[in-house]
Parts: sequence; C-alpha cells; structure tokens
Amino acid sequence: MNFIRKIFENKVDDLVHLQFQKFGRGEFKKRALIEAKRSQKGFIIKTSYEFANELVRVVAEKLGEKETLVKGAVISTLDLSKDLDFKEKKQFQGVKRYIIEKPMSGKEILKLLEKFPKVFFALSFEAEGYELKISPKSPKSAKPKNKQEEPKPDFCKLSTSDEKVATDFVFEKPAFKNAEISHDFLIEELILPPEEKDFAKIRELAKRKGKIIRYGTIDGEKFKREKEFEA
Repeated sequence: MNFIRKIFENKVDDLVHLQFQKFGRGEFKKRALIEAKRSQKGFIIKTSYEFANELVRVVAEKLGEKETLVKGAVISTLDLSKDLDFKEKKQFQGVKRYIIEKPMSGKEILKLLEKFPKVFFALSFEAEGYELKISPKSPKSAKPKNKQEEPKPDFCKLSTSDEKVATDFVFEKPAFKNAEISHDFLIEELILPPEEKDFAKIRELAKRKGKIIRYGTIDGEKFKREKEFEA
C-alpha cells in the first residue's frame, strides 16, 4: 500500500512519516503525480519520484530469493561505501550517488531498504510480471518545460500484470482504464516532540499536520477528495 492510500485509509506509519520530514509549513502543489493505464497486457503506472522506494520494495518482494540485474543509483548524504557494492561514486554538494549495476536478489534489496529507510533507491530491475524503471538521479519535483504545461509523472515507470498493485494507485475505481492523479500537500502545523532539545532530532521527529487534496481524472470523469492527516 503506497503512502497516499495509507493516509486516506487511516493507516499512517513510519514510512508515511518519512515522506513528510522535509516539509515545513506551507502549500506544496502537484506532488505525488500518477498516470495509470490498463491494456490487454496489463498496466503501466508512471509516477513522480515520491513513489520510488515503495515501487522498489514492491518489485523486490516479488523477486524474493531470485537474482536479477539491477541498474541505477542509490542516493544519499550518508557515506555508504562500506554497505554497497557499487560501480562508481559521484558526489555533488554533499549528495552522493552510488551507481549500481550488478545482479541482486530481492532479499538483498529489501535488506538495504530496511537498513537505510531515508536513502533514495533509484533502481531499475525486473521480476516475474513486473518491470520497473526509475531515473537514476536525485529526486526532484516534476517541473514542466514551460509555464503552460502541466508537470508530468516521468520519474518512475512500472509495467505489471498485477492488478492489485495497479489499483493501489487508483483506489477510487479498481476497474479503471486511464487515470491521471495529482496531490496538493497543505502542511498547517508542526507538532514538536516534547522535551527534545536537539534541533536535528526535533525536525526528524516532528509530525506534520494538515490535509491532502487528491484530484484528477479517471476514465474521463474528474474528481477531488480531501483528507486530513497527521504523520
């Protein structure tokens, strides 16, 4: 279950909290973009960067003990040199990109996700019934080339025959054919941890309270929903 659906179904957990750690108070428009299409062969799900780690987890769980060629980048401000078997390391303004190109099992990928939940895993690989492609670059909000264009969900692409995964992104209408969905995040309050003095920990532990506006078009019909949340 992706973090947006968790919020709408009142199932907020630590992974949802991680999604909002970087936000202060304010309004953040056109986030967590989704474009989903159903065809005779299955589904194509395109998203912005926010869903990358969740998609990696889904495909890694399907892969399990099996190995496949994994390509892409692991991106972090942390020094992961001793924890990763990487092809190349690139660094810019303190952000490190570890280039990955090697056979890995789903279990190995899941261990890294669990050990480093704050690290960004821009990995491309396949499992039976799944093909995942993620841009091997630092996460950034989708931006149009000009002011007239809408931002596009072109950071992640999952091709799959798994209807359960596809409908997790379009939960309003499981039998959808085409969907385009976007979200606005309205952070109204930061709930600070009591008695904590360390500013870094305060920022990390503080909960964001506000609401999400989910809107878009599913099979030609426009919709808009709002959900208050605390994460």
